[in-house]
Amino acid sequence: MAGSRPMSAWTMLFSWVILIGCLVIPGVSVKHENFKKCSQSGFCKRNRALADDASAKGSSWSSPYELDPSTIHFRDGQLQGTILKSISSDQKVELPLVVSFLESGAARVVIDEEKRLKGDIEVRHDSKARKQRYNEAEKWVLVGGLELSKSAALNPETEAGITKVLYGPDNKFQAIISHAPFNVDFQRDGETHVQFNHKGYLNLEHWRPKVDAPEDEGEKAAESQEDESTWWEETFGGNTDSKPRGPESVGLDISFPGYSHVFGIPEHADSLSLRETRGGSGNHEEPYRMYNSDVFEYELNSPMTLYGAIPFMQAHRKDSTVGVFWLNAAETWVDIVKSSSSVNPLSLGVGSKTDTQSHWFSEAGRIDVFVFLGPTPQDLTKTYGELTGYTQLPQHFAIAYHQCRWNYITDEDVKEVDRNFDKYQIPYDVIWLDLEYTDDRKYFTWDPLTFPNPIGMEEQLDDSERKLVVLIDPHIKNKDKYAISEELKSKDLATRNKDGDIYEGWCWPGSSNWVDCFNPEALKWWKTLFKYDKFKGSMGNVFIWNDMNEPSVFNGPETTMPKDNLHYGDWEHRDIHNVNGITLVNATYDALLERTKGEVRRPFILTRSYYSGAQRMSAMWTGDNQATWEHLAISLPMVLNNGISGFPFAGADVGGFFHNPSKELLTRWYQTGIWYPFFRAHAHIDTRRREPYLIAEPERSIIAQAIRLRYSLLPAWYTAFHEASVNGTPIVRPQYYVHPSDEAGFAIDDQLYFGATGLLTKPVVSEGTDSVDIYIADDEKYYDYYDYTVYQGAGKTHKVPAPLETVPLLMQGGHIIPRKDRPRRSSGLMRWDPYTLVITLDKNGDADGTLYVDDGETFEYERGAYIHRRFQFHDSTLSSEDLATKGPKTAEYLKIMADVRVEKVIVIDPPKQLKEKTSVTVIEEGSKAASTAAVEYHAQSAGKAAYAVVKNPKVGIGRTWKIEF
Repeated sequence: MAGSRPMSAWTMLFSWVILIGCLVIPGVSVKHENFKKCSQSGFCKRNRALADDASAKGSSWSSPYELDPSTIHFRDGQLQGTILKSISSDQKVELPLVVSFLESGAARVVIDEEKRLKGDIEVRHDSKARKQRYNEAEKWVLVGGLELSKSAALNPETEAGITKVLYGPDNKFQAIISHAPFNVDFQRDGETHVQFNHKGYLNLEHWRPKVDAPEDEGEKAAESQEDESTWWEETFGGNTDSKPRGPESVGLDISFPGYSHVFGIPEHADSLSLRETRGGSGNHEEPYRMYNSDVFEYELNSPMTLYGAIPFMQAHRKDSTVGVFWLNAAETWVDIVKSSSSVNPLSLGVGSKTDTQSHWFSEAGRIDVFVFLGPTPQDLTKTYGELTGYTQLPQHFAIAYHQCRWNYITDEDVKEVDRNFDKYQIPYDVIWLDLEYTDDRKYFTWDPLTFPNPIGMEEQLDDSERKLVVLIDPHIKNKDKYAISEELKSKDLATRNKDGDIYEGWCWPGSSNWVDCFNPEALKWWKTLFKYDKFKGSMGNVFIWNDMNEPSVFNGPETTMPKDNLHYGDWEHRDIHNVNGITLVNATYDALLERTKGEVRRPFILTRSYYSGAQRMSAMWTGDNQATWEHLAISLPMVLNNGISGFPFAGADVGGFFHNPSKELLTRWYQTGIWYPFFRAHAHIDTRRREPYLIAEPERSIIAQAIRLRYSLLPAWYTAFHEASVNGTPIVRPQYYVHPSDEAGFAIDDQLYFGATGLLTKPVVSEGTDSVDIYIADDEKYYDYYDYTVYQGAGKTHKVPAPLETVPLLMQGGHIIPRKDRPRRSSGLMRWDPYTLVITLDKNGDADGTLYVDDGETFEYERGAYIHRRFQFHDSTLSSEDLATKGPKTAEYLKIMADVRVEKVIVIDPPKQLKEKTSVTVIEEGSKAASTAAVEYHAQSAGKAAYAVVKNPKVGIGRTWKIEF
């Protein structure tokens, strides 16, 4: 979001600068001068230079790191040893190595520095900064999956200078550790898939004291060829980083031999398949950067950093997926280079393979890398999820439609918007309040003039089971007589500057201080602020938006905090920057669990800044996008990339945050947004109002119809969210994830599959389009969602009509899709509505699907209060099978749901014998006798599949039953 109502002379000036900039240059994009390029970042420049030097020397280059064989010790699934870094012929630095082989099949490699581990270094400037390398990122990120393998063992087939460890399922994985120079090959079934230090770029900048330059510059040059200009301090944008520990970056090259596609490392506004970063046609010149930042009007097709960072990279080739997770919370850059080599030199290109080399470097911390050997995409997301946690199962309302703008200006404005959605029969579940609801930009307050009666507003929303989300940011207005500000300072809970004083910076309120959520006492305090008697004017239907938590600091270097700020434990901000945002989300999540005694409901939080692990607690969105066709198009690979990277509860601002979309663009954006797991419209304060009911016909009705399509499919959405919450599977899935053998689809990122439903959509993302080309990888029949037109043909693109009123959507044969077809004002009002099951038969006449249902609100599902069914169509019989595990609340919940039934079954391309039938046989568990239900067969013209409709079979959604056709 960005500036508005003046509250001080400074804020007024700042707001006018932003507004004038928006008005005078409406197409302005990111200000590159505010953000570093690699050449302006000392450690990035040094690590790239090392790679250049190693490449230039070729075979004559030897990495100065070797594993001392006398120190190697293997026990209980873990190998320990010491790597020696040669500084000179008589000086070596000791680097402890720990390689853990995990029960999950993952391997973890940690390299630290002996002197820093022991605290045997000196920090400069009398700094209070910790002497160790940061080793607490895992406290915020990892939640499981660390059990050491019981079967991992040293390979008895030894070679000189090499240690081999067998591990993984049936010990089919192997780590081959070469001692001198140190490198590791990770193999599956005897083939190398991941390599560490294969190129020799391993780099741990060891601690050394600062030595004053000798008077004789020539003597200095003779002593050292290294450029020390950014070792001891670094200046950018008028801010000088004091670097009390000197240079301390870590780097490593990680290669994927035989892999030409790598995915992941969000967040970047770029293609799903990551590009090379060393120049050349269609490639980037800069590495991919991960340094969570408030980027105003970000540019597209760029490796530039954005708001979040997930350092999880996956490499994919035909029938094989592998990956690495770089657990480091400091600023990180990743170079990617691809090289082709021929398997047979005489083959003239036939049988050539592509290798992808990635080069990772972070400013601080230790090397801590997890390796995943797959072999499937599902294996990776599951194992990574075991480590960092699966996505939360949100409250049901959170997966419906959210209406937001900066800003709804009064509580009466909110109530009028709420009434208009009902008047025009457009469903929505959540309305949002941005910054201006507060009193003088003080969080946990309400403006007494514009929001005098927040409870009355919330009660009106609650009448339709709707919710309110309000903004709470981590910067606290620095003002006397503001109780929260005074408590923050008096209790010593704020982030401090390099001198140990409370850090003051500028954000929306003007002068601000930042809560330090690394401090356990700050977490306890933060929890108290959300209680209803403290956050007066809030009810149980109020939830939270944590924005600006990179953190955004308007007058800070790169619009964030100085790196030499200090957090709890005396860790520098450089150490923890990328996990800073999720510490706030973690605190808010715990606070929402404890708003009042005895009321435990699932929190809903939206975060802008995130890191691995944030998926356990929040949703995310892609930040301050623009109302352009190009920003609409890039939202798809961005959301898909987050999904495969373990954070599937993702979305983009529908309509674009900045500027005013045309009616066509807005319509197409809604038709795209219904496929974001997080579906929210949002707009800048300077844009025209664009609530769907304000749009002229026919676009208003088209947008409403798209939103209703989302609502009708909410049973399938909730089921997909449940699946993601138990095994990490993305909610919307890219082509390669669903068809891992089809090489033609690996780079496709403009169409997606929705969960396990077989629904395949390719949203329209270009102006004036009336058809789309959808690529189909397999030889199943695909049916148009609306008229059942058949598309079939593997490895081909198929032209699908897409006039403005149509969302291009196909159904793959072999699935059973649960829907609710009765339109309601909100999802909460649909709770007791009956279900429709849509069956698309595969080429063998079979289909299956699942449905997950719970109360959509509490954690009672953990005690068995849920329904989980598998539907199967086989041998002309549709059956419902129980997948649930019974618990103490199961019987009670099934009783509550006893009257919720299936009202319709639609079978597409049904068995031919149905032509002659007028009824089907229904057998439900517990019934004394079978019954019948009417069936209607509908023949269609050539090119469209026939279909049959079973009306009101009267089977309970939570019961076991069969329908015989």
